Amino acid sequence: MFDELYPFKSHFLDLDGRRYHYLDEGQGPVVLMLHGNPTWSFYYRELVKALRPTHRVIVPDHMGCGYSDKPQDYDYRLENHVGNLSRLIEHLGLDRYSMVVHDWGGPIGFGATVPHPERLDKLVILNTTCELDATYPLRIRMCKLPGLGTLLIRGFSYFAAGATYMACKQSQMAGGVRAGYTRPYDSWSNRIANQRFVQDIPDGPGHPTWEYGQGVMGQLDKLASRPIQIHWGMKDFCFTPAFLAGFRQRFPDAEVHEYPDGGHYVLEDETAPIRDRVTAFLA
Repeated sequence: MFDELYPFKSHFLDLDGRRYHYLDEGQGPVVLMLHGNPTWSFYYRELVKALRPTHRVIVPDHMGCGYSDKPQDYDYRLENHVGNLSRLIEHLGLDRYSMVVHDWGGPIGFGATVPHPERLDKLVILNTTCELDATYPLRIRMCKLPGLGTLLIRGFSYFAAGATYMACKQSQMAGGVRAGYTRPYDSWSNRIANQRFVQDIPDGPGHPTWEYGQGVMGQLDKLASRPIQIHWGMKDFCFTPAFLAGFRQRFPDAEVHEYPDGGHYVLEDETAPIRDRVTAFLA
């Protein structure tokens, strides 16, 4: 069952002794897809299948996620995730690519791209952020609390398993798909990045990622001249329509598609229309 949902060959890049997993499917213009937390490359499976006949589709799993290694002593910071992605881009010699981003994939993809905006062809944005913002919902802020956050995320899989119930709004996620999302996060130790990503949400100037994140977000205007397509689940409990308003302000020429009944996992809720629109946009 899982092999039918995710029928892809794994590739690995050695990053200082740690394995960094990525998909590399098809031939043609490059499309780089970047997932968030607590997803992994599995999130993009249907979009990969749709694009690989005409494009080269590359989808990494951030360190600690998916089939990448899950070191317990790693510094899971935005800057390091950006560095890992940049090393993959250099390793594969990607001098031109389009990019699809969701959730943490936004800041990570933006961070790797703003230093080299000439490399970006087109940009597809799914519910993510274009600014540092501390107004996240209680259920996420609760997971940042010492002790309680560890128990919820690593002990009870509140993020990885919980999101399979909370992040879709159109219909209940099928059992096989739910199992696919939680497959890499099946133990306390394997859920370390789920927690570290939450801890790395920069909630003020004193946070270790605040300054670096501000530097990334402050350069997004470098991407504004590129063709941009935005797909937004309007029932996202995390990245609410207020975040979409921020993107409209930064990228006023973007093509925007709102999905009134779409949740945080908007690509799950609206698979067919997003697949078709992205395929046409990148053609």
